[in-house]
Amino acid sequence: MKNFSRVLRLAIQYRVTLVLSVACALGVAVLWGANIGTVYPFVEVAFKGESLQNWVNRRIETAEATITEKTSQIEQYERLLEQSPSDQHRDLRVKLNLAVSRLEAEQKAAVRYRWAKPLIDDYLPNDPFRTLALVTGLLLVGTLLKVIFLIGHNILVARLAQLSTFELRKLFYRRTLRMDIHAFGSDGTTDLMSRFTHDTEHVAEGLVTLFGKLVREPMKMAACLIGAGLICWRLLFLSLLIAPLAAFLIRWLAKTLKRANRRAMEEMAQIYSTLEETFRGIKIVKAFTNERQERRRFHLGSKKYYTKAMGIARYDSLARPITEVMGIVAICLTLLAGAWLVLSNETHLLGIRMSSRPLSFGSLLLFYGLLAGSADPIRKLSEVFTRLQRAAAASDRIFARLDREPTVRDPEHPVAYTRHGRDLVFDGVGFAYQPGQPVLKDINLRIGFGQTVALVGPNGCGKSTLANLIPRFYDPTAGTICLDGVLLKEMRVRDLRRQIGLVTQETLLFDDTILNNIRYGSPHATRDEVIEAARRAQAHPFIEHELPEGYETLAGSMGGRLSGGQRQRIALARAILRDPALLILDEATSQVDLESEQAIHQVLEEFIHDRTVVIITHHMSILSLADQIVVMQSGQILDAGTHDELLGRCDLYRRVYRIQFEEPGKGADPPLAA
Repeated sequence: MKNFSRVLRLAIQYRVTLVLSVACALGVAVLWGANIGTVYPFVEVAFKGESLQNWVNRRIETAEATITEKTSQIEQYERLLEQSPSDQHRDLRVKLNLAVSRLEAEQKAAVRYRWAKPLIDDYLPNDPFRTLALVTGLLLVGTLLKVIFLIGHNILVARLAQLSTFELRKLFYRRTLRMDIHAFGSDGTTDLMSRFTHDTEHVAEGLVTLFGKLVREPMKMAACLIGAGLICWRLLFLSLLIAPLAAFLIRWLAKTLKRANRRAMEEMAQIYSTLEETFRGIKIVKAFTNERQERRRFHLGSKKYYTKAMGIARYDSLARPITEVMGIVAICLTLLAGAWLVLSNETHLLGIRMSSRPLSFGSLLLFYGLLAGSADPIRKLSEVFTRLQRAAAASDRIFARLDREPTVRDPEHPVAYTRHGRDLVFDGVGFAYQPGQPVLKDINLRIGFGQTVALVGPNGCGKSTLANLIPRFYDPTAGTICLDGVLLKEMRVRDLRRQIGLVTQETLLFDDTILNNIRYGSPHATRDEVIEAARRAQAHPFIEHELPEGYETLAGSMGGRLSGGQRQRIALARAILRDPALLILDEATSQVDLESEQAIHQVLEEFIHDRTVVIITHHMSILSLADQIVVMQSGQILDAGTHDELLGRCDLYRRVYRIQFEEPGKGADPPLAA
């Protein structure tokens, strides 16, 4: 419950809502006990054909008679103590103490009745039926007030839970966005989605349960137990002897439920993963007629979740029977003990004093009513354990991700930095995603400002990894990278990335307007500036003439309403609008048609002037933009130079060139990719 307590700290900050909800819960509890308390006037007054005035007079008379009787007994026992032999003193002192105790109890009762008598005589009806009508009216009003408090409490608790989970989601989202790129690949988006949705909903349910039933029902139970204790606290203590055993069983059940809920949530995350993979790859599924295999995969995942959910249901089914059995045992104990005290008109049970005055039938009935009233909250509390343990397990899963710290962080004292204008230098750079498995080894490269460098090489040679080190998506595990003589680690990440434009192979557009997608990296740009960037990217004509609402057209999820070439030109317009000093093109033309590639090529020819450009490509046509070509293999730089120089001395580069241009029939695409 440690992590769930952290969620509670988020809730406690909404003090006004919390205090009002507790006040409403207190109102419900007091009125719950008060409504049960109407049993007494019904039984002791109305059903005996008496008015309250007659009842209080009779009580005063009975108390005064008992006082007279006990005073006489005390005098008698005192005389006997003076006259009897010493061997009889012990029994006489016991009787004397009992009589003194009973006298004191009756005197206190007489004082209470005399205090109440003027109020009853002046303000309450002197008629049995009217007394009954008054008690019934009070019961009705009390019930209506209790319902109003209950409605208010439910609304306030819901508000408290939703505000808390609202803050938790924002905090979780903020921390997740701070994490390194690697964290998203290792965790998987489906696992994060499961924690954002499924798990946070369980946390919200847990908060509703905690501030709802777990606050209100114990208050109701306390109101009843306090009332029962005022009638006969020793008899109440007898009924609670079974409570420690019940608490032990419930504690064991709570731990088991938490473990079971955590396993169920892990299986639900797997179901999310299956759904995402199937729906994203639906074309492949249908093309290879693998619907049956996907159905089986989903069936197996759902079956595992079903098994875990049934385990939770089995444990949950024990909670209510345990509390009910313990409650019945407690009631049976008090039923037998109380009945004996009333029927025998005694104040002691097995030599143990149970009450100061003998219990009346009405008092005992009210005691049982209050005890039964406390049983209903206990029954409802038995239903909260599953939700609380589910919320605790969900909190553990959420905070396991929320508590992580990114490895790429701002320095404590960042170097003030202006716009890039000199060079980008890699000095002995090495990098490994996993220890002992290097992806880059001893990279030494200098890129002067305004220079365009192309990285080529076979799949997995480290081209994209090298480019990802520039905006500090990762930090090198060996060597250093400097921009204009300043270590990247000594710069604020925000300052660095503001100077970088990025166009990737898989162009991501958001489900927003074309205007906002272009303006995504430059939120303060005007509409005219956006249109100018679109013109430079040769995107303006198709936006104006082919899209139904022009710049206000929604791109759709992941840009799905646009073609690949359209998405790529919008991404290029986004980079142009940002006006970066350093541009990274990661396979920017690999998924577009020839016409779009030629258009993008023309745009880049104009745009790359006076900025440093790093191009990752396996298309030879785009290499004409490069001042220098770097050939990579197995995480190292194999060679570097101009196109003509590499054709003359680099076998790998020559082979790639021949595959694309001199031997097109033998294969259009070389084994080079990002």
